[in-house]
Amino acid sequence: MSRILPLLPLRGVIVFPYTVLHLDVGRERSINAIEAAMVRDREIFLAMQKEAQTDDPGEEDIYATGTVAEIKQLLKLPGGTIRILVEGLRRGRITRYLSYDPYMAVEIQEYRDEGATTNEVEALMRTLINEFEHYVKMSKRIPPETVVAVVSLEEPGRLADVIASHLNLKLVDKQAILEAFNIQERLELLCEILAREKEILELERKINLRVRKQMEKTQKEYYLREQIKAIQKELGEKDERQAEVEELREKIAQAKLPKEIEERALKEVERLEKMPPMAAEATVVRNYLDWLLALPWQKETRDRLDIKVAEKILNEDHYGLEEVKERILEYLAIRKLAKKMRGPILCFVGPPGVGKTSLAKSIARALQRKFVRISLGGVRDEAEIRGHRRTYVGALPGRIIQGMKQAGSKNPVFLLDEIDKLSSDFRGDPASALLEVLDPEQNYMFSDHYIEAPFDLSKVMFITTANVEYSIPRPLLDRMEVIRIPGYTEEEKIKIAELHLIPKQLKEHGLKKEQLIISENALRRIIREYTREAGVRNLERQIAKLCRKTAKEIVSGNTTAVKVTAQNVDNFLGVPRYRHTLAEEAEVVGVARGLAWTEVGGEVLNVEVAVLPGKGNLTLTGKLGDVMKESAYAGFSYLRSRAKELGLPLDFHEKNDVHIHVPEGAIPKDGPSAGITMATAMASALMGVPVRNDVAMTGEITLRGRVLSVGGIKEKVLAAHRAGIKTVILPKDNEKNLEEIPPQVKRKLKFVLVEHMDEVLKEALVPFERSSRQPATEVKEAREEAITQQPLTHLALSR
Repeated sequence: MSRILPLLPLRGVIVFPYTVLHLDVGRERSINAIEAAMVRDREIFLAMQKEAQTDDPGEEDIYATGTVAEIKQLLKLPGGTIRILVEGLRRGRITRYLSYDPYMAVEIQEYRDEGATTNEVEALMRTLINEFEHYVKMSKRIPPETVVAVVSLEEPGRLADVIASHLNLKLVDKQAILEAFNIQERLELLCEILAREKEILELERKINLRVRKQMEKTQKEYYLREQIKAIQKELGEKDERQAEVEELREKIAQAKLPKEIEERALKEVERLEKMPPMAAEATVVRNYLDWLLALPWQKETRDRLDIKVAEKILNEDHYGLEEVKERILEYLAIRKLAKKMRGPILCFVGPPGVGKTSLAKSIARALQRKFVRISLGGVRDEAEIRGHRRTYVGALPGRIIQGMKQAGSKNPVFLLDEIDKLSSDFRGDPASALLEVLDPEQNYMFSDHYIEAPFDLSKVMFITTANVEYSIPRPLLDRMEVIRIPGYTEEEKIKIAELHLIPKQLKEHGLKKEQLIISENALRRIIREYTREAGVRNLERQIAKLCRKTAKEIVSGNTTAVKVTAQNVDNFLGVPRYRHTLAEEAEVVGVARGLAWTEVGGEVLNVEVAVLPGKGNLTLTGKLGDVMKESAYAGFSYLRSRAKELGLPLDFHEKNDVHIHVPEGAIPKDGPSAGITMATAMASALMGVPVRNDVAMTGEITLRGRVLSVGGIKEKVLAAHRAGIKTVILPKDNEKNLEEIPPQVKRKLKFVLVEHMDEVLKEALVPFERSSRQPATEVKEAREEAITQQPLTHLALSR
């Protein structure tokens, strides 16, 4: 009988006659077919696609044989999907496709199971039921109640279809059963498939039995080994080699290693068990196993996330350093909110003695984490970071893995000291090896050449220290958050000495608080006249010297207590090393004070210029770098271009040589900060006008006299403050950096922001008529003396 029905293509499922099944439908054409069937007699034709991945199947993509089914229930789900309950009625075959839109309509030929039940069919039915019962018993996936329901069926076609629907068969086999319109053929095909499935189940059973026997064998061997151990223990005998292997196995079992590492360790134990005891390779394997067991693969400490306690600890250990403390408290706050935050990588940049290393220790104490420190100064071998290959007896892991073993936890505070002093040679570049260590996107699988297994460094809080930023390789610097610690003011040094340095040195020298009293004025004089540094390391040395002198006096019986005042400091420390301030020096023609930024903090450098009869040569001495030399030439060219305005002969450069010298020639000096300083010193020497003794300056100069911004402003300003400078000339573009200056320093200094060299000369050079600084006669005499030494006609510089 031919009929026209909507077609519903099925993906990965077949519906047999006499079976009820839920189907989820989401394709638009299929939904339209269901709606058309519901409008008519609720009947629809179900046929399976040949490829389940095809979203828009055509005639060649769908099997011709399918099932006429009735839609029993329809339920609309969120997202436009429809769930239907269908019951298979009869087989059918597509004879032709009538339409494709809005749904697929097909003409089908229906087939009904007809014909008398012959003896052969009866025999096939009994065989099929028997095979199905055996299959259910072997598979244990089909409930026994299903067998009872199947046995009661008397129609041969229905029996075959119901059994086929319960079997876990390949879709191709199910389709073959569906296409078997002849009942006898269908029963024979199903008996054949069931026999094959039974064979597969029998093989599965044999495999399971074999695995069980193997497990029993392993348990038996374990039992026998334990018996051997007991017998040896009873007899007082012990196989050392076997005992070592068993001890290693016990350690591996107790260590709770990651699965991959545990398998690697057990494999190495098996290798060790088969090796001769005295083999060199055995020593390598033992060392390797010791390292695997010693590393904290799973151990980690619990962070103390109390911000108030952490702030208290940081304030106890360090005075000042507000920016660093604030950054640590921010990390704690985020760590409390986000449990799985990766460890930050901080880089403390600052001169020696400002507390970079001790600050890292305080962070570890505040977090209650383990602390590990390694120094990278002078490290030039990549194996120091990544470890050595296990090719010889003396091979070791890199210093990162060694540090993790030392810490005993996978989340310590790890200090990489002096990272700016890394070097490289033919053995590799350790800075490049550190890129993986300090990259949060990579270090969760850090690979050491010795361990040969990924180690998780993502929970480590890495802190690096450096004196200067420019010598750190740029890719490495890019992975770190730089926090600059420029140095301390005089008031901060006094507080640090009172709160930390003096109590520490008293304890180390066995002195009591009342046995050595150092007044505040004495500390101030020590800072000014015996130390000149950004940090407090030399200050601590001087305090230690006072403690030694005091201990000697007390032990000698000369006194029971010592009081150090500003008047008697030199009795203990000797003659002062430095004058109180550079600003107390006299105003001199051709000498200007510049501000420099070095590895040990800010410095005040004198730039001296002498004008000599000659042919216009410009001589530079003082071990200057290329950048400073270029600045000197640029400043000289600027003065030549402004000779008329400055009152200089237009041909002064043809009759005079200019010699620029920066004292302390043994120290290399380079950078763009000295441009306006050298130009000012040259202008002073050529014009015969002294430079103010209370002025210091920094900035780069262009040929047209523009003043360009420079770096290290905070360090340079602190150096000027230490030297007693009153006025600091800075580029206008560096105005934003004044916010970094401590308020107590900013109040004592006058900042002059300039954009052009004319403004620098106007501020830095001494005016002709000046009653507030020194008598005008002294200035006049200095000018006349300078003019008599130089063949130049001096004109007044208007202010």
